[in-house]
Amino acid sequence: MENLGFIFVVVVLFFVFFVRQINQYQRGVMFTLGKFTGIKNPGWRIVVPIFQSMQKVDIRTKAVDVPDQEVITRDNIPVSINAVVYYKITEADRAILEVENFYYAISQIAQTTMRNSVGEKTLDELLQKRAEIAEKIKTELDAKTDRWGIDVEALELKDVIIPENLKRTISKEAEAEREKRAVIIKAEGDKLAADNLSLAARKLNETPGAMHLRTLQAINDLSSDQSNTTIWMIPTDILQAIQGYANIVSKK
Repeated sequence: MENLGFIFVVVVLFFVFFVRQINQYQRGVMFTLGKFTGIKNPGWRIVVPIFQSMQKVDIRTKAVDVPDQEVITRDNIPVSINAVVYYKITEADRAILEVENFYYAISQIAQTTMRNSVGEKTLDELLQKRAEIAEKIKTELDAKTDRWGIDVEALELKDVIIPENLKRTISKEAEAEREKRAVIIKAEGDKLAADNLSLAARKLNETPGAMHLRTLQAINDLSSDQSNTTIWMIPTDILQAIQGYANIVSKK
């Protein structure tokens, strides 16, 4: 029994001092006598103290919240913009060997890349092409972090904050634009209606009897009204004929 107890203690001490567990979402970067000696996959791995060390790297997708950045657009308008970057480590050894703190490094390089890219755009472009600008920043950021073994999966521009006085100016400009469009649409409608009326008048004038038929139709439309007042519309040529007949009768 004493031997079994001793063996149990030895096994426990062995696991405590020599065995390291790597989870499925991790990779182990192994160093032997200070030199990089390979990547360890998930499972239990033996690490000899003093001679060896292992640093675990999480390879899951991570999010970096880029804080508000004060940027001057190409048309000299100050804006505040923030973003979120989603990245994933694809090469654990390079993430450890090539950069001291990859999380901090990504945050810093994302800030500078975002300021440079937004500074090349006007305010209108920034507001209208946010997705396109975000994709451009993501591409540039991905190229810069390739040497660290990091893949930038996505970048989203969360907020574009502009000064309050500029918001009022933009609102007035948008209102004026809407009013201009309304006036243009109304003018185009009036022009189209006038063209149609002119065409209808020419057709009626060119067709014998068309004007009389149109007059009778108008009288019929008026007769369907339940009001007490009825308006009779008589062509001027009929009135002239009646007047002429009345003059002949009066002479007799």
